[in-house]
Amino acid sequence: MRGSVTKAELKAAVKRILGVSTTEWIRQKRHRWRRRPPVGWVQFGSLRRVQPIARTFGMGFGTIIDRYYIENFLSRHRSDIRSHVLEIGSDVYTVRFGQSVTQSDVLHATTGNPKATIVADLTKVDGLPECRFDCVIITQTLQFIYDVSAAIRAVHRILRPGGVVLCTVPGITQIAVHDQQRWGEYWRFTSMSIDRLFQACFPPESVQVRAHGNVLAAIAFLEGLVVEDVTTGELDFHDPEYELVITIRAVKSA
Repeated sequence: MRGSVTKAELKAAVKRILGVSTTEWIRQKRHRWRRRPPVGWVQFGSLRRVQPIARTFGMGFGTIIDRYYIENFLSRHRSDIRSHVLEIGSDVYTVRFGQSVTQSDVLHATTGNPKATIVADLTKVDGLPECRFDCVIITQTLQFIYDVSAAIRAVHRILRPGGVVLCTVPGITQIAVHDQQRWGEYWRFTSMSIDRLFQACFPPESVQVRAHGNVLAAIAFLEGLVVEDVTTGELDFHDPEYELVITIRAVKSA
């Protein structure tokens, strides 16, 4: 009777039992653990809760995470914010990012907004001027408009030939209860859906759609955390499977 088993015999026995070599089995396990910790090993910490840390999108605690992507987008295209500009709800981004703005208007759907210079429904042509604006800024608004196609057609209509629309829409977000109660909240978009909506009105080659975000940014945003709670490197990492904010730049044919 043999008193010991050689290393080679042990490896061969493991391979017969597992169907793979010991080295390959270890490699597979390590690779799996790199992709996902074993079940039950995740430490949730302060995130192990069924209520978010804050329900106000982080407002009042720092820079709201979706605004990081929105404002970077507008900053990159600040040269488009020129001449006669229309912004929805407020002129805050026209003032902050505008370049050589000669006239600024604010569109609001109802009376009572002291900033508004035009009171009109974006889905109806009545009250909307035609071919007047060189730039239209519309951020995080289309989700509150049920007839979103009509709104995009109206934006195209009010732009001058060669005019630019700078638009942002949500991909992943919580319900904005205040706005939902006032206007309704109907949509979440993907880069594919918003691209098709804009290409129905604007020349396809003039429509530039880009998604922003990743799983960490999405979790932080849904929890009501702010930009100051994470790093810009973490926010700038792009994962196409987690579209937090989608930005659109489209140019009306000249």
